[in-house]
Amino acid sequence: MGLTLTERRAITEAAAKRYQLASKGVKGRILDELCANTGWHRSHARKALKQALVPRIVARRSPRPVKYGPEVIAALTVCWQVLEMPAGKRLAPMLGELVAVLRRFGELTITEDTAALLTSMSAATIDRRLAGERANRQLRGHVGTKPGSLLKTQIPVRTWAEWDDAQPGFVEIDLVFHDGGDRGGGHAFTLTVTDVATGWTENRSVPSKSAKNVVAALNDIANTMPFPIIGVDSDNGYEFINGHLLSWCERRHVTFTRARPGNKNDGCHVEQKNWAVVRSVVGYYRYDTAAELLLLNEIWRLHSKLANYFCPQQKLISKTRRGAKVSKKHDQATTPYRRAIDHQTMTVQRVIALKRIYSLINPAATRRQLHALTVQLFTLATSKPTNDGQPAITKRARSREATTTPTRAS
Repeated sequence: MGLTLTERRAITEAAAKRYQLASKGVKGRILDELCANTGWHRSHARKALKQALVPRIVARRSPRPVKYGPEVIAALTVCWQVLEMPAGKRLAPMLGELVAVLRRFGELTITEDTAALLTSMSAATIDRRLAGERANRQLRGHVGTKPGSLLKTQIPVRTWAEWDDAQPGFVEIDLVFHDGGDRGGGHAFTLTVTDVATGWTENRSVPSKSAKNVVAALNDIANTMPFPIIGVDSDNGYEFINGHLLSWCERRHVTFTRARPGNKNDGCHVEQKNWAVVRSVVGYYRYDTAAELLLLNEIWRLHSKLANYFCPQQKLISKTRRGAKVSKKHDQATTPYRRAIDHQTMTVQRVIALKRIYSLINPAATRRQLHALTVQLFTLATSKPTNDGQPAITKRARSREATTTPTRAS
């Protein structure tokens, strides 16, 4: 295989310095060596050696004209903050719809040209322009689920229907601790319920993880979901593997299954929401008072409107492994609301009800209300004194506010 042009130039430049200082006989040998390596004629090789020592004047490359000005980036930042700072691949497909909604509610005061530029941005450009805004936004914490052995022989229960990920109504459930790094009892928990087919997610916070509290929260979520729950899949914690939840599923003719012990991927749809929804909104503080529990549930009801109707999500289509490399392919990002109304099993009445709710939601105003509630919650969590008079916040629970108040772009 012959040398590339870049390799020939490198060899020539390396030989040119020796060629300039060599005697006549040595120059001949250098020419023979260069011709053998490059395949050049001696006359061409001689010219190339002389040309390699001539300084080249490199013209400065003219900068590319700026396409997206400050007004476009300001409007993009508002949209990004309203949708809880998604990646470019999730934000780009949603920009057209979101910009129209925000302009309708008067949250974005921009010209038609600016709106056209904003909605034409690619996912890669969005990520580059927002890279500076993503700094210092990682939170850290830990989990703690104790296994429950009761009724494991009776679960999974496949009495009423086989598990079908493609149909709305089959949900995964999980419980998130709000202990602030202190595993002492008396703190709140948040029940997360995620529909596998659409990504629709609802949360409810409870004062403890007793079976009665968990079932009551699940029952409240089931009454607010846009479609009936027909399947429930949980981990092996004793808060789920008990007679109360099993009886609830049997009364409603709901398929009840459980994950394999030690396999987090069995509940991957809800596990990812523990960070994307719960931790990114309320952080890792300790919540153990009635006022904090009330605020948590107010936050979840507001957040449901924003996350389910306006925050786009991607679903994994395929995953292939070639040796150590795993290639994943995802579909185009869209919202749980769009996935729900486009599904063939949704009735006309449910679709009309969802569209009516969607038309009344101002996502920017909802985001501001949500921010105000989280600030109030963080203030309560960080101002509680301990026995020694110090604020009741552990090192593990220290975190910044995960959201910022969206500003209007003009």
